[in-house]
Amino acid sequence: MRIGVVQLCSTDDIEANLEKVAGFVEAAAEQGACWVALPENFAFMRREGLPVDCAEDLGGRIVSRIRELAARFGVWILAGSFAERIPKDTRVHNTSVLVDDRGEINTTYRKIHLFDVDLGEQGGGVFRESDTYKPGESVVVAQTPFGRVGLSICYDVRFPELYRQHAAAGADFLCVPSAFAPATGRDHWEVLLRARAIENQAFVVAPAQWGQNSPDRASYGRSLVVDPWGVVLAKASDAPGLLVVDCDLEVARQVRHAIPALSNRKL
Repeated sequence: MRIGVVQLCSTDDIEANLEKVAGFVEAAAEQGACWVALPENFAFMRREGLPVDCAEDLGGRIVSRIRELAARFGVWILAGSFAERIPKDTRVHNTSVLVDDRGEINTTYRKIHLFDVDLGEQGGGVFRESDTYKPGESVVVAQTPFGRVGLSICYDVRFPELYRQHAAAGADFLCVPSAFAPATGRDHWEVLLRARAIENQAFVVAPAQWGQNSPDRASYGRSLVVDPWGVVLAKASDAPGLLVVDCDLEVARQVRHAIPALSNRKL
C-alpha cells in the first residue's frame, strides 16, 4: 500500500495553503499513492495567542476542498486537522478528517490532549491550547480497504494509552499529523513516534508542519513513516515536500508473530 506524506509550511493564508495541498495530492496520486496524509493545521496556522477566526463546520470550504481533491484524484486523504466550529461555544475542536477516494467523509477525530505547556527554559515559549480549543472525548479507529487506522493529533503522541486502545481495536496504522515545536522536536519527535510503532506493532504515519509559519510560530518538521519494527522507512528533509512510501501489512503480521507483545501483556 503506497502512502503520500505531505510536509508543509502553512501560514494564515488559507487559499495559498490549499493550493499547495492540491499540488502535493496530485503529485502523490501520479506516483501511485492510494492515501495521502496532511499535517496538523494544513489549511491555516494561526499566530500564537490570536483567536481562530476561520473555524468552520464539516461542510465548510476546507473540508469541501479536501473532499473534491480526493474524488478528483481517486485517493484517500487524511486532512490532518482544521479548526472545527462548535455551536454555542467560543472554543473550537482541533479536528482530523479521513476522506475516502470517492470524496466521502469516512470518519472524524477531535484532538483529546491539548498542548498546555511552558517551554521557557527550553527556549520554546508558552502554549495554551485549552484557551482556544475544546478537547475531544472519543478514541477513533477507522475501517478502510487498506487496514484499520488509529487517529490522533500531535501532542496526543505523548500519551501511550491512547495508542494502546488503537492497538486493541486492531489498528494497522497510527496517524500523528503534527505541528511539533522545534524545542521539543529536536529531542522527542522521532523517539516518541518510533516508540509508538514498536509498542503497538503498527505503522506510524506522521505528516508534519515545518519551518517559520509566522513571525512568532515555527514547526520542527522531519515528517516520518515508521514500520512496526520501529524502522524509519522515510524522513522528510528540512523543507516542504512529499514522501511516497510503500507499506506492506505482511511486515506487521510477521512482527506480531515474532514478538507477540500485544497478546502477552498483563494488566
